[in-house]
Amino acid sequence: MLYALLATFITAVGLVMVYFSFKVLASKAWIFGWLRGMWGLLLIAAGVTLGLSAFDLFSYKQIVSEQSVATISFEQLEPQRYNAIVVDGDGGESRYELAGDQWQMDARLIKWPNAMAAIGVKPGYRLDRISGRYYSLEKERNAERTVYALSESNLGIDIWSFFHNSGDGINFIDAVYGTATFVPMADGALFEVLLSNSGLLARPLNEPARAAIDRWE
Repeated sequence: MLYALLATFITAVGLVMVYFSFKVLASKAWIFGWLRGMWGLLLIAAGVTLGLSAFDLFSYKQIVSEQSVATISFEQLEPQRYNAIVVDGDGGESRYELAGDQWQMDARLIKWPNAMAAIGVKPGYRLDRISGRYYSLEKERNAERTVYALSESNLGIDIWSFFHNSGDGINFIDAVYGTATFVPMADGALFEVLLSNSGLLARPLNEPARAAIDRWE
């Protein structure tokens, strides 16, 4: 709900900027006309950018302490090849064919400035990708690798990548990865993926999953 409100607020600001930009462009005054036109076009561009950023922000969800964000189960197709069934926190189901011995899930985290955290704005997350890995270093280098995107920014604006790649230039918002450690795959294994402020954690939910972890450790 909080991220929906933030997205709505940014969209409203963008619409106001577009409205005033059209008022500027509609002026008939000849003096400063060119400057008004450039200013109006700049406002339109800024308003559209804010609107697209709001849609991208809407795809993130608020982290509420330690929470379950997905479950993942496995069906073995052949040696070192599994069908992974991912059910996200909203109940949506997706299937991915993973090659290897282990799986890993990544999430994108957005951490807000301390001033926003003080008024109750919690970090946001979006599941990012799932991948497989081999135990063997040789196979890891030479065999087929499988990596799948779990979500994407579809409107051309990716606010997480903007802040993540900005380095020290823009550091009032932290855009980081939350990554679960590599966990073994096994036929019939079921895992729960938990998310906290520090990242992802995989927890076994049935005996095949627990046995796979015991063999790995």
